[in-house]
Amino acid sequence: MDHAQVRYLEAKRTVDERALNRRVRDALVDRLPDAPSVVEFAPGTGVTIPRLLDWGLEPSHYVGIEQDRELVEYARETRRTDLEERGYTGTRTDDGFAVGPDGSVEVEFVVGDATTAGDRDADLVIAQAFADLVAHDVLLDALDRAVGPAGLAYLPITFDGTTLFQPDHPADDRIERAYHDSIAGRPGRDPRTGRHLLERFRAADGELLAAGSSDWIVRPRADGYPADERYFLKCILGFVADAVADRPVDGAQDWLATRRRQLADGALTYVAHQYDLLYAP
Repeated sequence: MDHAQVRYLEAKRTVDERALNRRVRDALVDRLPDAPSVVEFAPGTGVTIPRLLDWGLEPSHYVGIEQDRELVEYARETRRTDLEERGYTGTRTDDGFAVGPDGSVEVEFVVGDATTAGDRDADLVIAQAFADLVAHDVLLDALDRAVGPAGLAYLPITFDGTTLFQPDHPADDRIERAYHDSIAGRPGRDPRTGRHLLERFRAADGELLAAGSSDWIVRPRADGYPADERYFLKCILGFVADAVADRPVDGAQDWLATRRRQLADGALTYVAHQYDLLYAP
């Protein structure tokens, strides 16, 4: 199952919004200059730009660097339309759009590899749900190149190696180990990136300005799952199924069948432990 799938990324938007650590966000907002220049690594469907506007931040220039061309095209069109529906004036440009009657917020989504994008001299670099997808040294080198002399790096939704499902199942611990082992088996991946980056940032020349938990918690409510979060959970179960497909995990098939039945019945809860980090290189 593809993490870059448009519907999956859109479905997790409400999950991310609940998870983002408010204290880390406030530290970020307090330290940014007016009209900052912003670079985002792997922006997916582009949901960060409306979020920044909601936080009272109006970048002079925002560029999202995304490898998937389909996501770039989706972000360019969909986010402009979203903002227009919310009362903003949006004007198409070659690589995105400009927001505001005077086009003061320039938004670009470009195809490329954020880790090799070169010098950007940005006031803010954002890497949401990205730091755990690349090797630590690759990430830190990319941040050093992209962040300006007085800039900040904001790394929200950084996975930290705990995955929980409720109600309990006898195979839970075995499934979690296999899932995390599968992540660790991919080049550059570390299922405990959150805690390891905490230590890397503390030991580096820069300053770790703020850190806090940003756990995903998806649970059924009295009227079912919010928004499209049932689909989000279906994808998560698909990721776990892919991870254990080639691994002999005792009880895996019963675990998957039980979890899918619980999801269909509106009885499955899911938690993933993550960190938000704010760092000044």
